[in-house]
Amino acid sequence: MNRFSRRTMLAGLGSLPILSAPALVRAQVPSGEYRSGEAQRNASSFRTVDWSDHFDSLGVASIVVDITSRALHYWNADGSDYRLYPTSVPMTEELTRRGYTEIVRKKVGPDWTPTESMKERDPSLPDYMPPGPGNPLGTHAMYLSWPAHLIHGTHDTRKIGRRASSGCIGLYNEKIAELFELCPIGTQVRLV
Repeated sequence: MNRFSRRTMLAGLGSLPILSAPALVRAQVPSGEYRSGEAQRNASSFRTVDWSDHFDSLGVASIVVDITSRALHYWNADGSDYRLYPTSVPMTEELTRRGYTEIVRKKVGPDWTPTESMKERDPSLPDYMPPGPGNPLGTHAMYLSWPAHLIHGTHDTRKIGRRASSGCIGLYNEKIAELFELCPIGTQVRLV
């Protein structure tokens, strides 16, 4: 007669951790190991970087945007304030621009006009969008010296940590508001 008793059920449950242990071991990756070109899907992929690997000096302030890890690194003028922010990045390599630029203009409550290429990809986009909750630039925008490239907020928090933009770098609205106050015009920026 094959009956389940409380005792056999508890004995079976007790062996579950042993059975799942190999999966847990396989899931662990040694610290600092990752595959080049792949972004990890969690906050542990954020690594601190050294500003001197990217700039000769800090200038008025410095930003490095790491497209692969989807992170923005900020340093103030004397290097005493370092901050790391999760970002959204361009959807494709074709939309991704890398290199050196700087912040040339800042705007609280930015309006938005999609580029011609955005309209070609999505004809349903409006010709213009005023500031507000539906605006894809969020609450604050910092314009780079490259045309149509910005560091801005987003009301759609699902985009952060993903390839989701048409060339811009997006942050949570509360984080772009913080960064906006820290970065003067002339802040040097490098996208890698």
